[in-house]
Amino acid sequence: MKFLDIGQVAEKSGMKPSALRYYEEAGLIASVARHGLRRQFPPEVLLQLKLIAMGKSAGFSLDEIAGMFGRDGLPALHRSSLHQRADEIDQQVHDLKALSHLLRHVADCPAPSHMECPRFRRLVALADKRGANDKKAKKRKAGFERL
Repeated sequence: MKFLDIGQVAEKSGMKPSALRYYEEAGLIASVARHGLRRQFPPEVLLQLKLIAMGKSAGFSLDEIAGMFGRDGLPALHRSSLHQRADEIDQQVHDLKALSHLLRHVADCPAPSHMECPRFRRLVALADKRGANDKKAKKRKAGFERL
């Protein structure tokens, strides 16, 4: 099996060697040998790095991502946490669409002042209500996590 040294992994993945060393210290990836002072990685490390990047994009912490890899470095995914995160992302998409709608209305509103526009006021009230509900949900979730 041909191994990749840390420079090759950095080049192919687009990550800095310092990030690769950090991920190795955190247990996310593992070098298998050294050639001189340079760490050697199996080619599968490139797939692991893509999975780590996807996990970070989805909002998982590095600790959570580390828990998704088995001892052999292969994914050992917890499907329930993935479903939960997907639901959270769907909610974020919904909220961002509502915000986009509000901004477009503000940009195109024919009223002389946005504060005089009844639709604008309704949209702001809905956004405020949604934000208050999000804060309550976060407090409830934090309460359950302490149990």
